[in-house]
Amino acid sequence: MAKYNLVFACSIVLLFLPVQACTDNRNDQQTVFTQEPEIRDIRPNKPVKIKLKRNVTGSYSWELRGDDAEKLLETDGKLRRVLEE
Repeated sequence: MAKYNLVFACSIVLLFLPVQACTDNRNDQQTVFTQEPEIRDIRPNKPVKIKLKRNVTGSYSWELRGDDAEKLLETDGKLRRVLEE
């Protein structure tokens, strides 16, 4: 008899276990994802493009293109130092 009571109790627990798992236990809180405007407006800087030219006399000239003026000036200075050596 005790064996049947144990089987009956286990079957009741197993019957109501999936029902408990399927019920909605949330506290009506919705997760809202917002995007920060600062992050959305940041664009990656394009790299400096260098078009190097060599004259007949062996001297070099170049054209620099890019978005950031500071990087353009920095690249120009590096090219002048390297090509003058």
